[in-house]
Amino acid sequence: MSNKIMFRSTTIVLVFIFLTSYTVIAQTENKEHLSGFLMTSITYKFNPKWTAYTELQARSIEKFTPLDYYETKGGIGYSINSRNQPFIGFGRYTTFREHDLYQRELRLWLQYTFTNNIGKLKLDHRGRAEQRFFHYPQTADNKTDQRFRYRLSATLPINKKKVEAQTFFVNGFEELFFGPRADLLKRNRLFTGLGYQFTNTVGVSTGYMWQRELAPGGNRNLHFIYLALNFLLNKKSDEGHHIDVPVAD
Repeated sequence: MSNKIMFRSTTIVLVFIFLTSYTVIAQTENKEHLSGFLMTSITYKFNPKWTAYTELQARSIEKFTPLDYYETKGGIGYSINSRNQPFIGFGRYTTFREHDLYQRELRLWLQYTFTNNIGKLKLDHRGRAEQRFFHYPQTADNKTDQRFRYRLSATLPINKKKVEAQTFFVNGFEELFFGPRADLLKRNRLFTGLGYQFTNTVGVSTGYMWQRELAPGGNRNLHFIYLALNFLLNKKSDEGHHIDVPVAD
């Protein structure tokens, strides 16, 4: 029975991703297109309380190719208990336009994640406050900005009770971005996907992400095909622990 449920769930998600991608490609009158979203992450657990995290991203935004956006970021998290984790992070972000360097950004943030479970379904409520520093090389301009984010994500293991070695899973999230100025709601993200945890150390995931950019000069939709390779390193082996699956960030 578990194999049938796994097959049906996987088929439903794949069909959804295919139909969504086909719809996006068909929207030529709106000049919308598919873009790429590549990610790899390393999570290192010093002990049951402390976690170090680093992530690399590359995206194609203006066209499907070439890649024109890069992220390098990381931070430290502390598990108060199995449900609550504060985190401090920082990152560098680079944007290109027409193959020319357009923008560099340094970002610092504080976040807090609260986790709860409904049966096998794992829910993460994440709030984040960001301080952003921008530099525009072509004009030598600098500016700062703040942003606040809330994300509700869900992960459901298919063939096991929790995400561990040899587990298929589906996941998704809804995230809202807020600003302190007139443009209160800046962005909305919606993601759905599936993945497979090969071992306690290595897992992959893929899916579709829709991003709505809200700006005074006009709104636009972005459509990403997402692919990630994630690594989890433990100082001590813990075969029975639950694996937290990183999602698009």
